[in-house]
Amino acid sequence: MTAKPKRRQFFKRRWSAFRAANRLTTARVLALTAATLCAQAAAQMSAEETAERSLPRVDVVGTATSAINSPGSAQVIDAATLEESRVFNVNEALRKVPGLHIRDEEGVGLRPNIGIRGQNPTRSTKTLLLEDGLPLSFAPYGDNASYYHPPIDRYDAIEVSKGTQVIRFGPQTAGGVINYLTPMPQQERAGFVGLAAGTHGYLNGHVMATEKGAMLDLYHKESDGARENMHSRLDDLNFKWVGRLNDEQQITLRASHFREYSQLTYSGLTQAEYEANARQNPFKHDYFEANRTGLSATHEWKLNAERRLLTSVYGAYFDRDWWRQASSSADCRPVNLMNCRVDGRLRAYTTLGIDGRLFQRHASFGLPNDLELGVKLQSEVQKRRQERYSSLANFTSGSGMEVIEHQERRAQALSAFASNRTQINERLAITPIVRVEKIHYQRDLSLTSTAATPTSGDASFTEFVPGLGATYELNASSQLYGGVHKGFSPPRVEDAINSSGGTVNLRAERSVNAELGLRASPSKDLRFDLAVFRNDFSNLVQVGSIAGGSTTYSEGKALFQGMELAGQADRLSEAVDGNLFVRAAFTWLPTAQQKSSFNNPTLTAPVVSQVGKRLPYAPEHLLTLTLGYRAPQRWNARLEYVQVSQQYASFDNAVEPSADGQKGRIDAHGIWNAVLNYTIGQANFFVTGKNLSDSTYIVDRTRGIQVGMPRTLQFGMKYAF
Repeated sequence: MTAKPKRRQFFKRRWSAFRAANRLTTARVLALTAATLCAQAAAQMSAEETAERSLPRVDVVGTATSAINSPGSAQVIDAATLEESRVFNVNEALRKVPGLHIRDEEGVGLRPNIGIRGQNPTRSTKTLLLEDGLPLSFAPYGDNASYYHPPIDRYDAIEVSKGTQVIRFGPQTAGGVINYLTPMPQQERAGFVGLAAGTHGYLNGHVMATEKGAMLDLYHKESDGARENMHSRLDDLNFKWVGRLNDEQQITLRASHFREYSQLTYSGLTQAEYEANARQNPFKHDYFEANRTGLSATHEWKLNAERRLLTSVYGAYFDRDWWRQASSSADCRPVNLMNCRVDGRLRAYTTLGIDGRLFQRHASFGLPNDLELGVKLQSEVQKRRQERYSSLANFTSGSGMEVIEHQERRAQALSAFASNRTQINERLAITPIVRVEKIHYQRDLSLTSTAATPTSGDASFTEFVPGLGATYELNASSQLYGGVHKGFSPPRVEDAINSSGGTVNLRAERSVNAELGLRASPSKDLRFDLAVFRNDFSNLVQVGSIAGGSTTYSEGKALFQGMELAGQADRLSEAVDGNLFVRAAFTWLPTAQQKSSFNNPTLTAPVVSQVGKRLPYAPEHLLTLTLGYRAPQRWNARLEYVQVSQQYASFDNAVEPSADGQKGRIDAHGIWNAVLNYTIGQANFFVTGKNLSDSTYIVDRTRGIQVGMPRTLQFGMKYAF
């Protein structure tokens, strides 16, 4: 993974060519290629090989109706909501779910920062991300930091679960599970072609074709970010096929490839830079390149009327190179870019696994039961290399390179779980669940900045993760649910094994998570889900500037408790034809408290001793409020308000900003979004406005000041066939 000649000549040739490319031509080529390939694939399949519309897949929630049976908080963002809202990125979509704090970074949603119920959202390290029930993160055991996220347009629905049911997946059970569902292949010939454009360099080309159980989905997106000297280009290919082997067995095959090429810095702004020009970006030579290829197969075998076996095998390869002159706002100041060094953070991840689940209905003790047993074996390999050039001139010429880091990290995990839902009577159902994780880490260092000789080390541990959930039917239209379970997150490989190969014996992250909720539909036009929660951490691992290295690893006690509400009211006015509705997602987090000093086992003095302070990046209030209208025919529209209350960027709750921009209170902000959709025949036209008031607001100070996306206008069309 050394610097390639094309990278060294990046500033002279590639970027200008990249920006000058004919974007509309690219979209047309994608559309033609998709139609051709899908037709060829369909022609190769016989009628006996194709399957019904029901796909073998691993569900976290299932459907909005299935959520009623969940003993924990569960929401589904369906296809209609995603389509009509014209969400720009995954951040916009997930803000429609209460309990989730989604922090922007570059404005385009390339690096997800998802926090659940107060936990720090940096790189979504406390959140388990799945696609069709299989791991989407490239190293959920050894390094759960997310530097990749597919375009939201790939997905047909999103499932979010925050209760005891997260134990069915693991290893991250302290926060919650987000499962993205790809579209369902159809037997009939169908598909669409979509094109969109907008301000700030926005271009979107999307085509999907399906027939005889096969689906091919191609996507291209370009956009500038929230600051100057930023531009990103994404290409995404997703293939899915479902085939019936016989009356009892069917299989789903999936293949995907993602490519990103972005002019993008890692560093934020200093306070002075922000005050001078909040949208400037001094590091215009930084860029990011990534490729991910994934393959998976899911086999469903209906053994009999009461028993079925679901087996998935999966693998993914992800590599990313991030060349940058700065990792935080403290680097290269005062800025002299020609004399500032260039670091290449070169990473490659390989993830392989097999997941088996047995579903059994039985009548033990004379009661209806639904049993689920699961076993998963997963292997992760991280290859990490850091190259350094002493100046930009040396980087562009390819001379004077020094290797700062060269190592390999491995994680092997064997896990098993058992969940049994027992219907005690017509009203009460209880679901005990338990998971066991057995994890082994290995770290091999050929060279680091602190160790000139090769070293290696390994560490192993086993974790027992229990939980108990229940539902109680109050009446035909309302239900109580609740549960308590153990939250667990394994340490990263680098935190468990130090750079000398020694075992640090850092504890895993553990908590006791409890919630109590009420789902109700008092009338056919009103429904809501209200939950109170308490997550008590005996050991919370603080999250800081992971790659910047400005935060020393530390752990301590913390408490998060609050309330969340999701609801929708339809047909607000009888005088209006169609459906005038309002939808809300609200989170109240009065407590996000540090209960003890945060310590590092290798140090004698506390790293963070701010007992009683509010934890950083845990706003007290989050609100997404939508007023929408669906006309009887042709059109629909939505007006959305998103509000985030003030939050702190540091453990000492500093209010005044620091010179480097990494400390200080982040003020509350609110933005307005709007969308209008209009249908003519098979074509749907839309126009959207994001941040209509063009507010400039701070979203992050982790590595310096990052700001939200400016006002963005987009328009486009989608033709279905």
